[in-house]
Amino acid sequence: MRRKIPSSTALTAFEAAARHGSFARAAEELSLTEGAISRQIGRLEAFLGVTLFVRVGNRVRLLPNGERYAAQVRELLDRLDRDSQYLMGQPNDGANLDIATIPTFAMRWLIPRLGRFQRKHPNITVHLAERMEPFVLAGSGFDAAIHFEHPAWTGMRTHPLLHEVLVPVCHPGLLTGRKRTSALDELPRLHRRQNPEAWQHYAQETGTPLTNPAIGARYDLHGMLIEAALAGLGVALVPSLYVETELALGMV
Repeated sequence: MRRKIPSSTALTAFEAAARHGSFARAAEELSLTEGAISRQIGRLEAFLGVTLFVRVGNRVRLLPNGERYAAQVRELLDRLDRDSQYLMGQPNDGANLDIATIPTFAMRWLIPRLGRFQRKHPNITVHLAERMEPFVLAGSGFDAAIHFEHPAWTGMRTHPLLHEVLVPVCHPGLLTGRKRTSALDELPRLHRRQNPEAWQHYAQETGTPLTNPAIGARYDLHGMLIEAALAGLGVALVPSLYVETELALGMV
């Protein structure tokens, strides 16, 4: 079945004119004449059977249908541009692997180990993208996701990777002159916003007495918690696999 798709020239002209609100500025960006832009828009409108712009003085304004279509066209052109650049940057015998993952996990665990993977698989280029929340993998453009266990992954092929163990860490200077047995209750406690009950669970599981475990500053990422702990702002509860180097060096 033949697809009903406008020409790429018309779509590019339309997207530029919609973004600038001006045929003249679109023409300048695309190194065309204003008349050429106007003709391409006219051909697109004739193809669609829809009026996309109205003229307002020496500028143009999108009609509601045009606004919706412009957003869709821009997204498609951006995606095509990214995909084309990915392909252009690959050797003929190479392959891509697009992975969505949690940012702190990527920076603290995955990226330091990518060199080993690349030495074993030199023809595979790994692309990483940040995804804080679970999402529908099908149709997302990703080959895989490395994330927390969540009902959103139901129906996907899943493989347990690591068991997360949370440990309290802080700058060594905060412990000077304090008894380690009471330091947790005396020091400012830092929290991860998405897991506000972590300190309460830690206190229950370890039998550590904590006065009002919910008090303290909140951060979005474990990476932020680690940097706050290194800066001496308090004690953070973070996965041990994220601070292996700092613990080995005595930095926390």
